[in-house]
Amino acid sequence: MQRPNAGREKRNCGRSRDFPAFGFADSGFGCGVSRSRELPGLSARLDKLCYHHGGASLPTDKPHAFVYFITIKNGSDRTVTFLGRKWVVQHSDGSRLVVEGDGIVGEKPRLEPGEQFSYNSYHVTGLDASAQGSFHGVDELGHRVHVVVPAFALSIPRA
Repeated sequence: MQRPNAGREKRNCGRSRDFPAFGFADSGFGCGVSRSRELPGLSARLDKLCYHHGGASLPTDKPHAFVYFITIKNGSDRTVTFLGRKWVVQHSDGSRLVVEGDGIVGEKPRLEPGEQFSYNSYHVTGLDASAQGSFHGVDELGHRVHVVVPAFALSIPRA
């Protein structure tokens, strides 16, 4: 059975060397079978979203940049090491971009209970879109865990 938008979907589903099977098979959010679980107390939130238009550094077909600031908080009773991330960006034309990879902005943060990790990154687009992400890791007991970033809109301001 072919999935909706399969012909227009761009995927970067190379498996992480450290964590070979990320994903949410039952939600269509992943590239493979889910082998991790949500750990109660782990949370991820969008702190800030900034918009930038144009400039020499942006491609002409994707002149809209959205810079997002994310915080992952470990409110659980276990130490968690995050090994990778996955983002799904759904564009207004129905196309979808899936990005999965090792680390979070080049780091593999280890969070003790009560600690948090904040970072920022960006997405460039030519269309309105929505983004949803997840971070994957392992707890101190060796269990694979994940935390989901709730979906947020990448809405291009209209003049």
